[in-house]
Amino acid sequence: MAAALAAKILPYALFESRRLIGALVGIAGLAATWRLGRRLGGPIAGLIALALLAFCPVYDGHMYVNAKDSPFAVAMIILLLAIVRAFDEYPRPAPRTVAFVGIAIGLAFGSRVLAALSLFAAFVAMLTIAIEEYGHGRHDVGARLARFIWLMLPAILIGYLIMGLLWPWAVLQPLNPLRASDYFSHFFEKPWREMYQGRRIEVTEMPASYLPHMFSLKLPEIMIALGLTGTVLTAGAALRGVIPIRKSAGLFAVVMAALFPVVLAMVARPALYNGIRHFLFVIPPFAVLGGLAGAAIFDWARARGREAALPVSAAFLVALALPASDIVRLHPFQYSSFNRLSGGIYAAKDRYMLDYWGLAFKQAGEALREELDRRNLKPRAGRRWIIEICGPQRGAELALGPDFETVWDRTTADFAMMLGTYYCRDDIRAPILVEIWREGVLYARVYDIRGMRAPNLLTEPPPQ
Repeated sequence: MAAALAAKILPYALFESRRLIGALVGIAGLAATWRLGRRLGGPIAGLIALALLAFCPVYDGHMYVNAKDSPFAVAMIILLLAIVRAFDEYPRPAPRTVAFVGIAIGLAFGSRVLAALSLFAAFVAMLTIAIEEYGHGRHDVGARLARFIWLMLPAILIGYLIMGLLWPWAVLQPLNPLRASDYFSHFFEKPWREMYQGRRIEVTEMPASYLPHMFSLKLPEIMIALGLTGTVLTAGAALRGVIPIRKSAGLFAVVMAALFPVVLAMVARPALYNGIRHFLFVIPPFAVLGGLAGAAIFDWARARGREAALPVSAAFLVALALPASDIVRLHPFQYSSFNRLSGGIYAAKDRYMLDYWGLAFKQAGEALREELDRRNLKPRAGRRWIIEICGPQRGAELALGPDFETVWDRTTADFAMMLGTYYCRDDIRAPILVEIWREGVLYARVYDIRGMRAPNLLTEPPPQ
């Protein structure tokens, strides 16, 4: 919706406006991640959390192309920041904090009903405050908890209004959000098979280890190492009781935001596909945990002098340079990256899906138009070029423009454009006009099939 409005104002088409708005929303997520890391762990923690997220190829790549999951991830980290701020002011949150929480609730629920996970995590974290206060001998625990809940109630109203602006259907009837939750809790599409660990598996039959395994392949090594370390350090400090009660609740909310959705998916076993794109929202809080660990390591190193601080700083910069170079080398397909320990995209090309959005079609379409102009080829008068597609049809249509008619089931066509993925054939005997490569991996190819019967491009029905 924001991109459609921006396209009417900016000198760009809807496609470019959507990417610009997506980038701006993604930057807001970076800012919220930095602010949350700084609030919980100080300036260094905030800076490291920001760096970990900014140089995460998956987050960076989805910023520009994912109009649903990426904004939801941003809304969720903003909501988490608001919740932590409210806990800092327990049991009397300021009116501005209440309004902040309400706006964040509206943004999150206006993106996806899955935002309920954050409220559940906040509720559990709030109970930990009451339990810890009772354990420290307070006798007015119930009154303080009731006061906090009472003062936070206006946030629900504010959130409901904001949600209505972003998701009008949700407010047409009071129970519509619950109906949506029930509807989306069941997989309503015809299941298809997707490549996972070199095997074609139905998306409803993915193993419970799918998400942890994919995160271990997709996230940068430095983020995985620091994020897990931050989780362990946070849990250890909480168990030892060395963290102030309100800060402990905020840290608990961050750990829940990063880990609970993954654990829940492992238990509930929903349909899983397209790597980790539906779970992008756990990456920013995981980066915050990484920031906390990084700050603790830097504090340890600085306490031992420059001899320790300089090598630690150099190692951190080198570790960040690896995913940064992946972003540059794979652009604009960095969302498809796999980390170095997994072997990168070359090792993943026959075992997992890479460019499931079909972003390579844009570059392939531009290259095809340039090749046709170079050869001075034009379609017959009164008709457009007909091009058979193996991959996302709408993406190809937008990439090619009005001079091409995209089809997938014709007996005759002028060209065939396909992704370099498992459900597209790679044995077509026809002249190749365009190929798009990254790191030795074929992302897209265009054949000249004029004068021959259009081949079946599919090895099996593609993902929906």
